Formats: sequence, C-alpha cells, structure tokens
Amino acid sequence: MPKKIDHEARKEKILQTALKVFGREGYRDSNLSLIAQECGISRPTIYQYFKDKEEIYYYAVKLVTGRMFAKYASLAWSSDDNYMDRIKRICSEIMDTASDHEGELTSLVDVMLQMKKEGRDFNEIVMRRTAKLTILFKRLLRVGISNGDIIPCDINKVANHILLLLESSCFQVAFLDTFEMELSKELVANYLEFFNGQPKTTPVVNRS
Repeated sequence: MPKKIDHEARKEKILQTALKVFGREGYRDSNLSLIAQECGISRPTIYQYFKDKEEIYYYAVKLVTGRMFAKYASLAWSSDDNYMDRIKRICSEIMDTASDHEGELTSLVDVMLQMKKEGRDFNEIVMRRTAKLTILFKRLLRVGISNGDIIPCDINKVANHILLLLESSCFQVAFLDTFEMELSKELVANYLEFFNGQPKTTPVVNRS
C-alpha cells in the first residue's frame, strides 16, 4: 500500500526549509531547486504546493499570522479576566511568541527588506494580516470601555499604538542581539495601564 502523505506537514517543511535558504543565500539568490534539494524532494514536487518562491513567502506570512490570530482570539473571548488584562495578556503572548521564533521572524523580515531594495514591497500583505489583530484590540477596547474596565479613549488611536509597539518589539527581536524583551513588555504594560479603568492600587506602607 502506498505511504499516505501528510500534505500539510510537507507544505510546512518546504516553508521552514525555504526560510532557512532565504536567510542563508538571500532571497534573490535562492531558487526552488535549492529548496527542493534541502527538503529531500524533487522540484516538480514543490510545484504541487507552490508556483514560485514568492508564493512561499506569502504562505509564510499567512501561516504565522493566522496561527497567532486564532490563538489570541481565543484568549480574548474565553477568559474571565477584565478586558484590560486580556489585552495585556495578548500583547505579552505575542512578544513571547516573537522571542520563541526569533529565527523565523528574522528570515521573514530579512526577505521583506531584500524585496524592498529590489523595488517590491510586501507591506500590503503584512498589513492585511495584522488588520485582524487591530480589529481584535478595537473590539476589546470598546467592550472594556462599556463595562468600566477601560477609561474612555480614542479606540482607533490606542489600537494603532498597541500594534506599533508590538511591531517595534518584533523588529528589534529580529535584528538586535542585545534586545531585552522584558523591558519591552514592561513598556507596553505601562502604556496600557494609563487606560486602565480599574488600576491596581499599591498599599501604602506605614513607616512610622
């Protein structure tokens, strides 16, 4: 009986291998033949999954952001935490994920920069993928304001600020060896605390 092929597993293996090749050879000098060779499959087999290396990159962005959104959407609506704490937890999880997948993130950003130098810009696809996260933050802010967890604020502006802070952390993880994620997480938490409708109070210690 022929061995059953797990096509999703093979597709992801091609993706992971391609990211390594892109990072090592540079996007422009990489090709499907080299990716196939390092995957241990034939070039025609790769064509069953991807028509070119650009499609591989699109799939990489879609896969990474898609998994993240599914996870964080679940965190947003299946928790008993107040809405500000939910936003803080999602931000912390995103930054932890960036740290845990530093190599993949570096490869993705590196390819984006290489393509930009060649006059092609992937910003549109990245913005489309992160739009879901921005919408999620807006929904959490809106509900949080309505029940008093969050003070009234410009929802659109605050959601965009959160995304900018997260993007900054991800880019720094990708390029700075000395970057300290804990400091970045503290910065985001402090920013969000400004909008907390139920701020945590610190007990006053009587020193007399």
